[in-house]
Amino acid sequence: MKLKLNNKVLLIIILSCSNENKENVEMNYPETKKDNISEIIFGKRIRDPFRWMEDEYSDETIKWVNQQNDLTDKYFNKIPFLKKIEDRLKNIWNHPSESIPIVKKDILYYFYNDGLKNQSILRSKSKNTLQTSTIIDPNLLSSDGSKSIGGLYFSNDDRYLGYTVNNSGSDWQEIKILRLEDQFLFKDSLKRVKFSGIEWYQNGFFYKRYPDTKTNKILSEKNFNSRIFYHTLGNKQDRDILVKTPFKSEYISPWVSVTEDEEVLFLYGYSGTYGNSLYYKKTNSKNNNWICLIEDYNSDSRVIRKIKNHVFIITDRYSPYKKLIKVSLDKLSEEDWITLIEGEENEVLKEIKIIGNKVFAHFYKDVISSWKIFNLEGEFIEEVKFPGKGIVNGFDGILSSKDTYYSFNNLITPHTIYKYDIEKNKSEIYKTSKIEFDSNNYILKQEFYKSKDGTKIPIFICHKKGLAMDGKRPTLLYGYGGFNISIEPYFNKSNTILFENNGVYAIANIRGGGEYGEKWHREGMLEKKQNVFDDFIHAAEYLINSGVTSKDYLGIQGQSNGGLLIGAVLNQRADLFKVAFPEVGVMDMIRYEKFTIGHAWNVEYGSIKEKKHFENIFKYSPLHNIDSLIDYPSMLIYTADHDDRVVPAHSFKYAASIQDLQNLKNPVLIRIGVNVGHGFGKPTKKIIRENAERWAYFFYEMGVLY
Repeated sequence: MKLKLNNKVLLIIILSCSNENKENVEMNYPETKKDNISEIIFGKRIRDPFRWMEDEYSDETIKWVNQQNDLTDKYFNKIPFLKKIEDRLKNIWNHPSESIPIVKKDILYYFYNDGLKNQSILRSKSKNTLQTSTIIDPNLLSSDGSKSIGGLYFSNDDRYLGYTVNNSGSDWQEIKILRLEDQFLFKDSLKRVKFSGIEWYQNGFFYKRYPDTKTNKILSEKNFNSRIFYHTLGNKQDRDILVKTPFKSEYISPWVSVTEDEEVLFLYGYSGTYGNSLYYKKTNSKNNNWICLIEDYNSDSRVIRKIKNHVFIITDRYSPYKKLIKVSLDKLSEEDWITLIEGEENEVLKEIKIIGNKVFAHFYKDVISSWKIFNLEGEFIEEVKFPGKGIVNGFDGILSSKDTYYSFNNLITPHTIYKYDIEKNKSEIYKTSKIEFDSNNYILKQEFYKSKDGTKIPIFICHKKGLAMDGKRPTLLYGYGGFNISIEPYFNKSNTILFENNGVYAIANIRGGGEYGEKWHREGMLEKKQNVFDDFIHAAEYLINSGVTSKDYLGIQGQSNGGLLIGAVLNQRADLFKVAFPEVGVMDMIRYEKFTIGHAWNVEYGSIKEKKHFENIFKYSPLHNIDSLIDYPSMLIYTADHDDRVVPAHSFKYAASIQDLQNLKNPVLIRIGVNVGHGFGKPTKKIIRENAERWAYFFYEMGVLY
């Protein structure tokens, strides 16, 4: 569907007029207390004048947060077109949408939103009668949409549904149980749960729990010593049974999975964000000991499915582009493992689904999805055909499934859900997007540029067709670069604001991610982290040198580890950018291990307890490399009061340190989201408002004329 002309014209007119009437607002930043706190690490004195901000509950911190939000509100009151952008975003969001359905016998389960509901509703639909029912409406759990559904876990007989509830975007979860036949909600309510799923077994399930704590700092306390418990349906949580594991360190995070036939338990041990051990035992065994499959933590390995006496495992063990292996439970030695499918440098294996007695293998070819079908012996059968180049997710089901579902999208193509016939290798459209956005008016390109060391880096660039690349295109460059996470060119409703107004959106697939396998990841971690920043800086230079934009029209954005990226890059090459959005970033690299799950990231960054890692980290830590001689661009920093993944103190201290500079020429604002977390489960109303503020700031600070 095409954009309504009156909305577009009004937005462009307002943007045009704003530049002539833009007010030069004098920034009166709140006075921020500075303490004389420092510590010596490996002979180097580290000053930390804003450490008091780490106490998120103190009156001083709360006062500072309110003052900063008030300052940011006042600044946005000066931007005349903010409301118009927000109204356009509401229009973009205001259409019915559905998720990929989950198939359970003759019932489809899916999330549905009529457009502007704060949280999507879980519904069911009969395959035969097409009759729909509401299963869970999270909008009824809170008046402001702050409670969300985290995960769905159906019992093996499909009678029960376990689900997790997250409050205000926090990673802390509460487990609830629903009987599906009559939608009876059990009184079972399991707490102190975090980073956990539900694994059903007999008349209960396994889950992960953290010990009770006496501190009131539940959003910043260090999370360790998690354990696996078994809960019997109908029991109180204090009667749950602790599952014994062979792990000796309290920093090893355990998890248990159960095969569909409930004959085998698999035990995982995670030393951090990368690398796991793997054990198993048969449920009917009288021996209570776990049998080791993988003892070290040098690879990521995950069981996909058990078929008869064999298990299928996806792993990057001695295979940097991943592989699918078959292991007999009677022959566990690695020399007896059979490799069925293996990725290559230019075709990285991302995931495996085993359904309909076939293996569906998801590959990346330069960050574009390719799905190939194999038999259970690893012999190629055929490739799934898609309508174009993009990102494809789905293909879930069971071993006997006859059909399945998947979604297709890319940066300029909204999500379309397809139903797929497994036997015929045939797709048919199931649901199309109703968004008011005409993809035919836009172009998506993938190009490659060279980084500092000559490494070829892919970059996605998209914009309106026929748009003149005159060096003045307002451009937003996004990056992440870490934790083996691939940044895919998926469709983002918010970007339509940029596309419709003659802007350019770009994604740089820099090292540290998983776009080209574990080797690509390792080239951007630990002592090689500087590669990540170099890759991003050269992406910016590529956009400028190719005539797409210039330093006066280039904005950058990154979230979480990407926020760290933006902070580090600003300290190194602030001259390249006009606007920057460091969001929920890891800014204090000296103290990141001290909060919540931060200790698990030392696999990625290194620990300051080791001199070589400390010296490397200190070189790029955003907070510790702020320099009064740097001319920082306009910044809108974002964090959230319930972010217990990357605690808000990171951004508090970073914002206060930059605002403290004497020669600051451009505004540096911080927006602290209220009753929201690291990003998950955010209400639609707040998503729209935050995006409206980001785009309003982006255009306003560039002084864009149309």
